Amino acid sequence: MKTVGLLGGMSWESTATYYRVLNELARSALGGLHSAKLLLHSFDFAEMESLQQNGEWQRAARQLCEAAQGLERAGADCLLIATNTMHRVADEVQSAISIPLLHIADCTAHAIKAQGAFRPALLGTRYTMEQDFYRGRLQLQHGLQVALPDPGEREQVHRTIYEELCRGQINPDSRQAFLKIVANARDKGADSVILGCTEIGLLLSSADFDIPVFDSTRIHAEAAMAFALNDA
Repeated sequence: MKTVGLLGGMSWESTATYYRVLNELARSALGGLHSAKLLLHSFDFAEMESLQQNGEWQRAARQLCEAAQGLERAGADCLLIATNTMHRVADEVQSAISIPLLHIADCTAHAIKAQGAFRPALLGTRYTMEQDFYRGRLQLQHGLQVALPDPGEREQVHRTIYEELCRGQINPDSRQAFLKIVANARDKGADSVILGCTEIGLLLSSADFDIPVFDSTRIHAEAAMAFALNDA
């Protein structure tokens, strides 16, 4: 089994999900007492969130690059950035290491196309929904037509992620608001939904919808374990 490197802590709530899912997948595949071989660099999210808010993406990139290089030196065979938003600097991170970085948008796009969906609604942080590094990649590299919530809905999703989910707070009212946002997107032509923030899976699941749901956290973890077990 290969070793998976994780850049986590952004937030640790979803990094804990990565850890659990990766280990569950390893045990399911190999049985017995098997678990995943993992290396984790966990950031202080308050520091990283400040860089995001101030638009200091290159400073954030340098920190992630240094951490990625440390994981590679420690023996990681592939790398995951365990957050959608910080894929804003994925190209810089990949250029700093020689092991493959499994891009969360690519993994999610492959899953979407495998189910025959074409126009997914994207839920995520404001950065993920509005900047081009994620939505543009889905559109230009994978041919998907990404549907975004309305501006007010995007602000509500962003606020819920940072003020609630990243703090471990699960609010039933927020859950209902997210369901309404997805229903609005479906009424406008969305044929599926991307849970494009690694914390949203704490609030919603596929059982909540009558259209396909793509949980980027689980999809990302599944791709990493497939890589890790390729020669197992």
